[in-house]
Amino acid sequence: MCSEFDPAALDWDKVGGLVPAIVQDAATLRVLMLGYMDRAALESTLKGGKVTFFSRSKQRLWTKGETSGNHLDVVDVRTDCDADTVLVTVRPHGPTCHTGSTSCFGDAPGQFLGALDALVEQRERERPLDSYTTQLFEKGTRRIAQKVGEEGVEAALAGVAQGDDELLGESADLLFHLIVLLRARGLSLADAVAVLEQRHAKAVEKSSGR
Repeated sequence: MCSEFDPAALDWDKVGGLVPAIVQDAATLRVLMLGYMDRAALESTLKGGKVTFFSRSKQRLWTKGETSGNHLDVVDVRTDCDADTVLVTVRPHGPTCHTGSTSCFGDAPGQFLGALDALVEQRERERPLDSYTTQLFEKGTRRIAQKVGEEGVEAALAGVAQGDDELLGESADLLFHLIVLLRARGLSLADAVAVLEQRHAKAVEKSSGR
């Protein structure tokens, strides 16, 4: 964890001894909250494995979840290009916001797919008996792949012969079954997105002549 992160690289003087810490869900990539860390809080976060902040109002360290039990387990910590902010990716236990919401920033467009991917991963582990997703996993990867093929054909047909509502419905079915197939192969939606990001970076590099 955090093997390449060097706290000494942070420009503590620039930010008055406190760095903003953006907290992001490692599974869904959803931004959960923003807090502040001093050197002691960052050290506690790195060593203890649970996100710890410096409370500006109480003037003391506080570990997220110390009263609610909704801890944030650290997956990775990295700094930005200016070395004055840290990004902490976590596995949350319960809602992050004091209001009971998952994120202090509410729901942002495009984040539901990440949440759905995390739910599918949970279904794969727990296998609840009344779940359609469980039924898919029990039938095996071959059947799941077949469903993806069927949904792909139906989406293509809807695109040329049916209305917008039908196309959207078939597209939703295709996305869901594709996520299940990825999880059945031990992969995630984030892995597929990473490939798209790599391809985009190469295309940009090529178009810029570098």
